[in-house]
Amino acid sequence: MIKLAFPHLLASVKQLQDIVNYEIVGNELWRFGLLLLVILATLIVGRFVRFIIDRTAQRLERKDDIQLLQSFLCCVSRPISVAIFAGGLYFSRWCFRFVSENQPLGFSAQTNETWIKISHAVVAIAIAYFIYRLVDIIEFYLKRLTGRTDTKLDDMLVPVIRKTLRIFIAAISALFIADNILEMQLGTVLAAAGVGGLAIALAAQETIANFFGSINIFADRPFQVGDRIRVGGFDGPVEEVGFRSTRIRTLDGHLITAPNSKVVNEMVENISKRPFIKRLTNISVTYDTPPDKVEKALQIIKDILADTEQVNRDPDLVPRVYFSDFQSFYLNILVIYWVKPPDYWLFQEVNEKVNLRIMRAFESEGIEFAFPTQTLYLKKDQ
Repeated sequence: MIKLAFPHLLASVKQLQDIVNYEIVGNELWRFGLLLLVILATLIVGRFVRFIIDRTAQRLERKDDIQLLQSFLCCVSRPISVAIFAGGLYFSRWCFRFVSENQPLGFSAQTNETWIKISHAVVAIAIAYFIYRLVDIIEFYLKRLTGRTDTKLDDMLVPVIRKTLRIFIAAISALFIADNILEMQLGTVLAAAGVGGLAIALAAQETIANFFGSINIFADRPFQVGDRIRVGGFDGPVEEVGFRSTRIRTLDGHLITAPNSKVVNEMVENISKRPFIKRLTNISVTYDTPPDKVEKALQIIKDILADTEQVNRDPDLVPRVYFSDFQSFYLNILVIYWVKPPDYWLFQEVNEKVNLRIMRAFESEGIEFAFPTQTLYLKKDQ
């Protein structure tokens, strides 16, 4: 049985050798398998190096004195994996034979040059990617610098500067790689771009309108980052102003992205710019309240408002309390006052404090609040 199986085994091995040694453009098939292994190993090494760098950055995250190092590691982790892949791609060409003076068989010399160019292009992409990520460090320190100023205009400019730098880096890197590494004919490309420029401009009308809308926002400054605004039926603080859109976080927690061209054409109500918050309320007392007690109620409310620290006392905005009207089932007292500073939750606290003091004072004076009532008079037959 062994003697019978041995020739078959030899035949299978020889057949496998024939398959592995099968040549494609002067290169055995096993060389392509070796290329696959080299690229796979390169990807694994790149992933491992990136994992080590990310773990190191996470350990440094809680240490304030080395934030710059931690930010640098975060910026370099992904580009370095691309650079390792570029190195593996460059050296993997050694797996193949290329035509030369001493080597008549193999891929053409032009293929070898193209392979080298592609490897160099990937290295350049890795470097450009690293510079692109360094913008995050610039943004971090710009935010720290702008955080020391009172105005929020510079806070609005930081995202714009970040996007501008990234677009600039991406454009310059693409032109450099195309011209100096891949040796493309940029003149032809730019000429073609000029021919299609009109079509692109027509297609990008909305984008251009949004861009000029952002310029109008920065010039007129109807709001700043952090301001609470009402625009287009939405109410909430502004989180970011970009080239194309403005992001608003509504009071329900939803993130609204509004095109800048729409924002500049809408009526924008900047709630954060109000110097105070106005309250207008009506307090009703029963019809059987004597006039002297109505006067007493008016004086109680005036004294309470005068004794409340956050109620505005500017000459033009002093609290207003009036016996304003005879309603169907109650006597109406109109109360108007302004709370300063314009903090919404402070406004609610002041309202609660004023309401409770009015209730206690009315109770001690025997003044009753009115509620919907109806009196029926029955006439007896004689």
